[in-house]
Amino acid sequence: MVISEFVRETAKQLGDNARFEAELMVMSVMEMDRTRLVLNGKLPVMPQHTYRMNKMIERRKKGEPLQYILGETEFMSLDFFVREGVLIPRSDTEILVETVIDKIGDKKTTVADICTGSGCIGISIAHYKKNTDVELFDISDIALETAEKNIKRNNVSDRVKSYKMDILNEYPKKKYDVVVSNPPYIEKAVIETLQTEVKDYEPRIALDGGEDGLVFYRRITETAHNFLKKGGLLAFEIGYNQGESIRGLMQNDFYDTEVIKDLNDNDRVVIGKLK
Repeated sequence: MVISEFVRETAKQLGDNARFEAELMVMSVMEMDRTRLVLNGKLPVMPQHTYRMNKMIERRKKGEPLQYILGETEFMSLDFFVREGVLIPRSDTEILVETVIDKIGDKKTTVADICTGSGCIGISIAHYKKNTDVELFDISDIALETAEKNIKRNNVSDRVKSYKMDILNEYPKKKYDVVVSNPPYIEKAVIETLQTEVKDYEPRIALDGGEDGLVFYRRITETAHNFLKKGGLLAFEIGYNQGESIRGLMQNDFYDTEVIKDLNDNDRVVIGKLK
């Protein structure tokens, strides 16, 4: 079998419309980028490649997310290591990063990324804004280990540090110019209705936002004056139907609040400045 046939056979086993996934999996197995994959379509596939691919296909058919199988994903045009136990970065979250980058401008800025997971938000901000110093916070040891790898992978070790913290019971000990967070926001009762890839593989701790999905937003907005400078920016990613609820939580202590929609016209980000 040659590489071009390897891609076709992989796609066939994965099912309908699986060509893109098949290419990514073959690229991983063959340790090639897309250009080399295309140019070397007639090179032979070795038995060890077929063996590895069969294992990957088996995992994928069970519903395991492709990102965990590959061990990496792209976010903000950067490469991030991911593993089971850490929320997979999603393109929707890029709206949050782009919003914060736009608001930061050119001034020297300190940023706290709370509930950081893989670190994709804070690390991306640091990569694109060289004037930022970023601190990542999470309660999960797996998340922090993953974030540390991503700090090194994206060459921002000089400006990004990670710390263990339970935001529901403590908060950062200093004040920042910007606080950004994509906290757990799924209502507890809704989690079991999510697709298999999410409910059976992604960490509940990164999904469960309590009975109303607002536990973390409530805690962060109520305590923000302890770790956000006056006039500082608070920026949240939110669920598609949470815009006005979270804006309501911010109405007493924040001004210039705004709900930003995604490309599907769903609520995606809420921002505000601390009074």
